[in-house]
Amino acid sequence: MDIKSQLVNGKRIYAFGSKDDFLSYISDKKKILIALNAEKLNKIDDKLDALINDNIGYPDGIGAVLALKRKGVSAVKIAGAEFWLDIISKYANSKSFYIIGATQTVIERTVVKLKEEFPGIQIKGYRDGFFKDGDKDKLIVELQNKKPDIVFVAQGSPRQEWLMSDLIDQHPALYMGLGGSFDVYTGLKKRAPKFYQRLGLEWFYRLLKEPTRFSRQISLLKFLIKIIFGRI
Repeated sequence: MDIKSQLVNGKRIYAFGSKDDFLSYISDKKKILIALNAEKLNKIDDKLDALINDNIGYPDGIGAVLALKRKGVSAVKIAGAEFWLDIISKYANSKSFYIIGATQTVIERTVVKLKEEFPGIQIKGYRDGFFKDGDKDKLIVELQNKKPDIVFVAQGSPRQEWLMSDLIDQHPALYMGLGGSFDVYTGLKKRAPKFYQRLGLEWFYRLLKEPTRFSRQISLLKFLIKIIFGRI
C-alpha cells in the first residue's frame, strides 16, 4: 500500500486516510509506531527526529493533521489511545502480544480486561513500566524467547520511544508507544468527551482538567502560529 508522507519540522508524518488504511499498512511491518502531536513536532531533538524518520510517525494530534494539510496532504487524526485497541481487535486471533507499562496494578487490570474483551487473545507476557537496573536486559531475553508479534509500551514520551528503540534492535516486531492509555482503558483516567474530540479540542479538555499542563500546551499554540504563517 502506497501511503503519502511529509516532513514537518524535520519529522516524517505518514498521512493515513482512515484507520483501516493504517491497519492494513502495518500488517507486515516491524517498526515503531510513534504518535506525533504539536508538542513532539515542535521539539528540537535530532536523535528523536532520526528515530521517528526510521519508523512510522502518525498524526495523533490536530496539530499534525493541520501541518499535513498546510503541505497539501489530507489525513485523519488517529488517536493512539484508541488505535491500539483497533490493532488488537483486528489481530487478536492471528498475532501475539506483549504489554509493558503503568503500575503493576494497572497492567494487571489491563490484561484481565483485554482477556475478557478479546477471548482467545495471545498475551505472551506483561510487566509494569518501572525499570530497575538489569530489568531491560531481562525483558530483552523474555521477548527473544517468547517472540511476540506486537509489543505495546506505555511509559510516556520520549522514554517509551528510547526503550522501544533498544528493544526492536534485539527483537524485531511491531511496537507502539501508548503513554497513559492503560490508565484510560482501566478507568483510572478519562478521555475527553466526544464533543471535544470531534472539534480537535481534546488538548483543551486535558488542560481544563490538569492546569499543570499549561506549559506543555503552549507548544500547540506556538506550532499553530508556525502553520498559520507558513513556517512549517
